Amino acid sequence: MNDNSLILACSKCGAKNRVPISRIDETPKCGKCGKVLPAEILSQPVNVTDSTFDREVLASTLPVLVDCWAPWCGPCKAIGPIMEELAAKYRARLKIAKLNVDDNPGIGSRYSISSIPTMLLVKNGQIIDTLIGALPKEQLESQIARIL
Repeated sequence: MNDNSLILACSKCGAKNRVPISRIDETPKCGKCGKVLPAEILSQPVNVTDSTFDREVLASTLPVLVDCWAPWCGPCKAIGPIMEELAAKYRARLKIAKLNVDDNPGIGSRYSISSIPTMLLVKNGQIIDTLIGALPKEQLESQIARIL
């Protein structure tokens, strides 16, 4: 696949549509049924689970920053707004994913996540780096720059 395009699934008919990143702001439409594609989801973190992790993260055409968190974790709550800012800033270049490790212990176990927040940097289906702790936005952005 061309690194300069994304695959967006149509919410109406399910067809997969290849959309050039350079045209993502032009309100892309499904080639099969004509419905407007959900490109706005690219500017928000996506919730992943044990069952969707491989599809949403490892098979992603974009690099992914996975925020492994839990609802009771104060530092996790503190970086939540930062993840939303990063999702909007790096729209269509980086996917931000959020994984609640309490509800999804399989992925936590698979990647030996023993403290939270932990962030996984993933590119081409491979874990490039693991970041532990509530890092400042600037430090996260310097790590993101490495995988973009």
